[in-house]
Amino acid sequence: MLRRFGCHSRARLFLVAVLLLLPALCLAGKHFVMPAPRAAKTYPAHDEHPDERVTVGLDPYDMADKASIFSVRYSDVGFLPIFVVVTNDSNQPVSLTEATFELVTVDRTKIPSATEGDIYRRITRSPATGPPPTPLPWPKKKGGVAKDAQEEIQNSQFAARAIEPHSTQCGFLFFDVSDISTPLAGAHFYLNRMLDAKGNELMYFDVPLEKYLSAPSKP
Repeated sequence: MLRRFGCHSRARLFLVAVLLLLPALCLAGKHFVMPAPRAAKTYPAHDEHPDERVTVGLDPYDMADKASIFSVRYSDVGFLPIFVVVTNDSNQPVSLTEATFELVTVDRTKIPSATEGDIYRRITRSPATGPPPTPLPWPKKKGGVAKDAQEEIQNSQFAARAIEPHSTQCGFLFFDVSDISTPLAGAHFYLNRMLDAKGNELMYFDVPLEKYLSAPSKP
């Protein structure tokens, strides 16, 4: 009887341990998948240049359900991910090699897009991100950033250097909005220094984020 009780107890303890580790195992196996972009002009927050036939669309990932595609909790360390989509409907390529991206808040605070290094440094200073403490051997890189988080940051960022004719490029930009309670209200996104095939600068893109905030909710 004692032997049977001991076996059942060990089995129950093993089951409890597996259940406790399951969330961590799922997190460890989660890999970032880039959302499929639509044409830029289909996003509520967009700026279309009909003469140049180029459009920039934005989709902020400011809600928990949308941000669940990431393993890193960027909002916990003060970053707002914004999905940036650029569609080139012209017959010539456009270049982003000199492009700059900026979020300007309602009080005119200018926030440049964060670099990988900016995000790494913020993550390593905060205990709020990354996987929960477990006995799993999380590989480390970049001064303490888990390998999966590092790969997510690299793979998610908007990295296009050019947009070919009749094509769309996309990716995330991250903006440091720490200590800003409502960063999107009254804010504008600016993309400057996009060049045409001859090296001429296109008119700057100005996307009001109020277009996103005021858009009807999807059913």
